[in-house]
Amino acid sequence: MSRRLARQTALQTLYQIDIAKISAEEGLATRLEETELEEPDQQYTANVVKSVVLHLEEIDSLLGKFAVDWAIDRMPIVDRNILRLAIGEILYAKDIPVKVSINEAVELAKIFSSDESARFVNGVLGAIVDYLALGEQNDG
Repeated sequence: MSRRLARQTALQTLYQIDIAKISAEEGLATRLEETELEEPDQQYTANVVKSVVLHLEEIDSLLGKFAVDWAIDRMPIVDRNILRLAIGEILYAKDIPVKVSINEAVELAKIFSSDESARFVNGVLGAIVDYLALGEQNDG
């Protein structure tokens, strides 16, 4: 449960960064102060938020390619940041199984958005994972 709370905190931080146009450090300082997370979960939250911000261009490029009929800037802000969080985990948190990242993103969408958004998140992430897996097969 604590990792789920850490993901929720990461999502809220990414949302705040997106809306207020603040730095990752400023967003993290605010959110981590307001949330009672154990040290490992605080570290996870900080790592994933910083990773998403650092690699935002690459993450948004993938997102734009697979979010069919949705321009990133027209996408609901919470959905956009759920997807960014999950893509960041999939690409850069190799210790987290891909299926866990997808399932957790779907759950976040159900909590913070809608069932329709949950289906959208699942579809986009599934397409991205298939694309990445195909690329790995071709590289190997």
